Amino acid sequence: MIKVISAKALGLFFVCLGFSIQNLRAADTLYINIKQADSLFLKNNYSLLASAMNIDAQKAQIIQARLYPNPVFTADLNAYDPEHKQAFHVNNSGQKAFQLEQLILLGGKRKAQIDLAKTNVKISELEFQQMLSQLKFQLHSSMYFLSQQYVLIGKYNKQLNLLDTILAAYDTQAKKGNIALKDVVRLKGFYLNLNNERAEILKNYFEELSKVQTILQVNQVIYPLVSDQDFSAFIKPVNLDDLTNTALQNRPDYLITQQDKLFAEQYLKYQRKLAVPDINLTGSYDQRGGAFQNQVNVGLSIPLPVWNRNQGNIKAASYQVKQQEYQTEGIKSRLLADVFNYYQLYMQSVIEFQKTEKLYNEDFETSFKGISENFRKGNVSILEFVDFFEAYNNALTEISRVKVQLNTSAEQLNLTTGKEIF
Repeated sequence: MIKVISAKALGLFFVCLGFSIQNLRAADTLYINIKQADSLFLKNNYSLLASAMNIDAQKAQIIQARLYPNPVFTADLNAYDPEHKQAFHVNNSGQKAFQLEQLILLGGKRKAQIDLAKTNVKISELEFQQMLSQLKFQLHSSMYFLSQQYVLIGKYNKQLNLLDTILAAYDTQAKKGNIALKDVVRLKGFYLNLNNERAEILKNYFEELSKVQTILQVNQVIYPLVSDQDFSAFIKPVNLDDLTNTALQNRPDYLITQQDKLFAEQYLKYQRKLAVPDINLTGSYDQRGGAFQNQVNVGLSIPLPVWNRNQGNIKAASYQVKQQEYQTEGIKSRLLADVFNYYQLYMQSVIEFQKTEKLYNEDFETSFKGISENFRKGNVSILEFVDFFEAYNNALTEISRVKVQLNTSAEQLNLTTGKEIF
């Protein structure tokens, strides 16, 4: 169950150059894992809900295509009888006529319209699936990115808090003449540099947070519940040929082009069927205007396809079929390239992730504590202290990048193949 938890302090700090560090506070924070985010997304996202309504609208068109043309009823009543000088003379001695007309569709036009409507429903369903896949890719990628931004911001907060304490002590000692002023300036410069780096991380964080809030349609601050095991779950054996076959069977944009091609073929058949003339059947009653009194007639009318046999529309529809064939092949070519390239990126991401997992261990945090403590005691020079922190932060940033890249490449394979492989 998704919980909205009040948070007095989120552990994040918004920093601007020249101002003191301030806690970023939120009225409420949404602590949520990936599955819960997916559930909320399916329930709340307006774009997705609108796309679902389009499917229902297209299904209604099937109902419409199944309907027969309505009969036409015509009444012809006397308005004025000049012989008897009587208005609306429609009784037994007057005049009135009635006609009932029914259009009979020939050549399978009605079935062709039903087939076109069904194909439109399939296209709408695939468009919905495509939107769903794209939004889930954005949601998952952003959630994992936010989780790593939290980690980085926490590390920077820890370092800046440490530097706050050290700077206070250095300022005191510098005023007493025990420490060179240049060391204090160097340390303050390093502090401001860390501030700037964290400000950039916060900027990226809030930009990504806005995307997640938009997708989930919420205003709370999102706290992704993501663990290291979640990243490790992205490592699976995959085969390029299997991925390619999966994409050809499931990728929505490729399937849409196939349905577009089918629609073009069905539309060509429909245009050919329109060349077959339809029949109009009529039945009429005429009280006094015909050859006989109370005359009852039946009639038949059919257009003769002498000049217009729908040649232009048929030719245009045939070109549309060829156009869709080329577009389908173009999408297929792009699909094959996407699968190959994202497969290579994924494999490289796995290698990088596994390397960083071996390199990054408790030694990093132990060294951080050791350097910090020895610097306080004066056993480490300010140059060594700053160099270590820069190397340490570069390592943290690289580890975060590798994790996000692994997630993104795996999610990209999901999007590219149209199936949740990971």
